[in-house]
Amino acid sequence: MGPTIVTEGSATYTHLLDSRPWYRNKRLIILNFWISIMQVAEYILVTDGLQSLTQWNEAFGYPAGGKLGLLNAIQNIGTLCAYPFAPYMSDGMGRRFSITFGASVMIVATVIQTASNSVQMFIGARFLIGFGQTFAASAAPLLVHEVAYPSHRSQASSMYVSLWFLGSIVAAWSTYGTFTIQNSWAWRIPSALQGVSSLIQVLLIWFVPESPRWLVSKGKEDRALQVLAYYHTNGNTQDPLVQYELEEIKAAIAFDREVAGNVGWLSLIRTPGNRKRLRLAIAIVVFSQWSGNGLMSGYCCYIVTNPKTQLLLNGSLNTYNFFVTITAGFNCTRVGRRPLLLTSCGGMIIFWTIQTICFSIHQNTGSVPAGYAVVAFIFLFYTSCEWSIALVSLTYSRLYPIEIFPYPLRAKGYMVANFMMTLSLIFNQYVNPIALEALQWKYYLVYIAWLCFEFVFCYFFIVETKNRTLEETAAIFDGEKGANLIHDKAAAHAGLTHRISAEEKDMKLDFAIGAMTD
Repeated sequence: MGPTIVTEGSATYTHLLDSRPWYRNKRLIILNFWISIMQVAEYILVTDGLQSLTQWNEAFGYPAGGKLGLLNAIQNIGTLCAYPFAPYMSDGMGRRFSITFGASVMIVATVIQTASNSVQMFIGARFLIGFGQTFAASAAPLLVHEVAYPSHRSQASSMYVSLWFLGSIVAAWSTYGTFTIQNSWAWRIPSALQGVSSLIQVLLIWFVPESPRWLVSKGKEDRALQVLAYYHTNGNTQDPLVQYELEEIKAAIAFDREVAGNVGWLSLIRTPGNRKRLRLAIAIVVFSQWSGNGLMSGYCCYIVTNPKTQLLLNGSLNTYNFFVTITAGFNCTRVGRRPLLLTSCGGMIIFWTIQTICFSIHQNTGSVPAGYAVVAFIFLFYTSCEWSIALVSLTYSRLYPIEIFPYPLRAKGYMVANFMMTLSLIFNQYVNPIALEALQWKYYLVYIAWLCFEFVFCYFFIVETKNRTLEETAAIFDGEKGANLIHDKAAAHAGLTHRISAEEKDMKLDFAIGAMTD
């Protein structure tokens, strides 16, 4: 078996794209501003740093054991509870409605968390935050991907991932800043700050354009054309670019519904192409949480015991990760998904192996330099890990599953991927601390083997999606003929010339006839 490689998409419409930088196009400036509003759905404060505060521990009776485990996992439990409902709201009511609902729930949850006077109240607030975030953070990346200018789509999706680190930065440094406050406001202020992003979304989301793909799926083609034209071609509805985009969306949705029969949850496993999509989506999100990144904070507490120093290290690491993902995100279209993911896996294997050696030396000899060496290699490990995160959106898998699923299955497939990611997170929160305490540095050997497996899996199964539209990418899983059929139909309706051989015409005609009669 050789590696899975798919050629790049057709360049029939690329000459229609605006060659100017986005900041010289007034409409693209506006569109990118609205995209930034959608991106803050991923901005949610991580409250791990609160547990380093004496004030927080005093307020809640120094939670430990099962109670502390529940505090850590309850947000993800809330997330799991929302998964069955989120795709129906996103597909049925629209992307913007789903974002508004989720943001509103998070605002209420923030008020409850900030006013908490018991562990039970705090746990309930964290549950609601996870529940609400699922609706907002499931619809927002879909909307970002579906309204972005074609040549900006990958960067916009990659930037979305970076907002998680922005939330982590605010959480880490605000907690560090309030550390010296000798009352409950030391933890209430960071808690209140997490509602800012949701408030911004509730106030501005209805100025954001709705997804053209959702509009077409609801029979609102005229509105979809207006959205595409206003932001992509300065209002010119007759521009060949928006004509091509609209026809491609219509052709893809018609193909998925009438030819492929992609409807319902069972469609995720009904055809070989959909099973391949599902396998890749699940693998990517599991890899995102099981690549060793879940153990980082677990080891730091062995060598850094001062609470203030822990907060300082946490803030520094999140700031570093944010700039790495931003830098990588702006370069995400220069190299394909496969080489970047393989390079990242290789880098993680190297740096994780060195960490394991230093970890064993520190534990067996008590060497302080070996312990600090691990901290240094944590930054290098995250350089490889976060480079992959930004370019392939590995963590939370914002880009790849969205690219590979066709429109009717995009929200459902994305929810399944996120469901598996949440299960992986819960595994990290419960199993990793127990295994690390029992096996010590030997537990790191398990992840060396797992990272090697990730590398092999990515080499043989990851499909390249660089320079393909959403519809072309989704169709290649059902065969190149499906992608070409959609592309040629859109090009023909948009009046674009696309020369193909007689053999290709016969092949595509046979495919269309065969698909419709199956």
